[in-house]
Amino acid sequence: MWGGRSRARFRVPRSLGTKAMKADIHPVYNVVAVTCACGNAFQTRSTLKAISVDVCGACHPFYTGKQRLVDTAGRIDRFRRKYGTPAAK
Repeated sequence: MWGGRSRARFRVPRSLGTKAMKADIHPVYNVVAVTCACGNAFQTRSTLKAISVDVCGACHPFYTGKQRLVDTAGRIDRFRRKYGTPAAK
């Protein structure tokens, strides 16, 4: 556009050739199954063997538009049982 050129031109130096990345330093990506606590499962690629998540796009309130109550009372009771703090009155 400016200066009469329609687009920028980039050249790869001949010293690089076709091997721009180093060999044998990159991790191996496997196809793994991602499982959610709601039961939804899908596949992706990762360096991990298996992935489990608590919330996914199928059950997250932002994507579904529904409010889901989290069991905070159960978590608090479990914390109190574990660390021995008395329940508030």
